[in-house]
Parts: sequence; structure tokens; C-alpha cells
Amino acid sequence: MKEIKTVYIAGRITGDPEYRAKFEQAQRTLEAAGFVVMSPAILPSEGFTYDDYMKVSSAMMDVCGAVYFLPDWKQSNGAMYEMGRAIATGKEIINQISVKGLESRCAAWKHTRHGKARA
Repeated sequence: MKEIKTVYIAGRITGDPEYRAKFEQAQRTLEAAGFVVMSPAILPSEGFTYDDYMKVSSAMMDVCGAVYFLPDWKQSNGAMYEMGRAIATGKEIINQISVKGLESRCAAWKHTRHGKARA
């Protein structure tokens, strides 16, 4: 059976009025490359606290094998937290993806998993 690659999208949401379009474009690109995508941009834009959003987003990220970081991730406290969590849990980190026809190529940090943090 073919392995299904799952990926979570991380990037700036707070303060970006165009975040939904940005996440949707990334999702389409990742899906075209063969990933099953989890995106925090599908969550309601109001009604929950920041901590609630981070709990839900962390759960989404935890069930994925990889995390795709949008170019603006360093402008987001939440995405910076997600980077630390991704490294600590050994997630594959993808920082660029391109799709050419049916052929896709991901550029990850050496496309390897980061080792789990040791206390």
C-alpha cells in the first residue's frame, strides 16, 4: 500500500487579513505534490482564545508527518512555537515546494527529520 504523506501548514495568521488565500494556495500546491494537508486557516476566525487556537493547531500538527512553513513564519509567534515543536518531535520540515506537471519536488532541510530534543 502506498504511504500517504501528511503535512501541516504553518505561517502568519494573526494580523494578516489575506491569510486564508495564502494558506489555500499553499494547500493546493501541497496537494498537487501528493500530500494530504491540515491547515489552521480552516478554523473559525473568531470565537476562541489565542491559547485555544494554539491547542487545536498543535493537535493538527501532531498528527502530520511533516510541517510546511510559509515564507512569513518568522513573523508569527505561533509559527515560531510550531517550529520548535516540530524540531522537538522530529517532524520533517519543508520550507519550499515546487510542482512541475505530474512531477513534484520538495526542498526540505535536507529532507530529513530532525532528531528529538534531549533533556
